[in-house]
Amino acid sequence: MTPLALCLAPLCLTLGAAAPDHHEEAEDGWVSMFDGKTLDGWKISENGAWAVEDGAIKVSGNRSHLFHGKELTDFVFECEVKTTPGSNSGIFICTKYQDEGWPTQGYEVQVNVSHKDPVKSGSLYNTVKRFDAGVPDDEWYTQRIEVRGDKVRVSINDELLYEFVEPPGVTIPRKLGKGVIALQAHDPNSVVYFRNLKYKDLSGE
Repeated sequence: MTPLALCLAPLCLTLGAAAPDHHEEAEDGWVSMFDGKTLDGWKISENGAWAVEDGAIKVSGNRSHLFHGKELTDFVFECEVKTTPGSNSGIFICTKYQDEGWPTQGYEVQVNVSHKDPVKSGSLYNTVKRFDAGVPDDEWYTQRIEVRGDKVRVSINDELLYEFVEPPGVTIPRKLGKGVIALQAHDPNSVVYFRNLKYKDLSGE
């Protein structure tokens, strides 16, 4: 991966409704969030155009968000992502369902390889900025997000990008805490794919 340009907020440490029963838990604790065929367990906002195509969730169309039903506090989330040229999307964590608008609660982890927005994949939007995605369009890569207490760790293709430590006493909605995971449809010209979505609940550790 090429060197990363990071603009880090204070205290950021650079380190180089329940889902349906068919979301089975593996022996290692991972829980599948997507059966590869339907959007069961997810809820769409703003009547967005979401589809399942070749075993992946296809993100396209006007602004919309796809919210998963499982609330989590401490967890690891992992999925495979494929962007197309000029596309923009995101993965929200610790958020809540909204009928419309950009989610106001929690954080967004950016999904963007070549969109005109200079903030690229892996960034914690408006908090930790990366200006080089380090991965190409039209190829699958793995994005991993781990939340433990006041810390968020983000990795791409098993490379840890950073650990962000949330400052104490945060009172605005953009903060860590109990919430759900959501995917973003950003604009009509953005087409992004997600597959093999899964989480591991760390609250009992």
